[in-house]
Amino acid sequence: MKNCEHEEEHAYAAARAKCNMPSDDDIAALAAAFKAISEPSRLKILFALRQGEMCVYHIVDAVGGTQSAVSHQLRILRDNRVIKARRDGQNIVYSLADAHVVAVLELACRHLNCKL
Repeated sequence: MKNCEHEEEHAYAAARAKCNMPSDDDIAALAAAFKAISEPSRLKILFALRQGEMCVYHIVDAVGGTQSAVSHQLRILRDNRVIKARRDGQNIVYSLADAHVVAVLELACRHLNCKL
């Protein structure tokens, strides 16, 4: 007995989904990255860093808030591999981890019809 009108088609799609499902570890890492991105102040930091690398002082200037709050958000983004950091003399300079982060931001904005 068929459960629905398109039983065969749906069963095939389910089998493909099962075969192409990322590992549980990859799913957990992806969920953590999306959770990190989803917080408004962290999202503002990502849009600021989309303009180029910056030290924490300039990120605070771009997004507002305090240095300690921004540093806390930067740590979360860095721990989730959304941004990267490098030392430049006495400063730490932050940037987006790679072009994929830019693509996610741009795709989300296109989806919501917002300006970049």
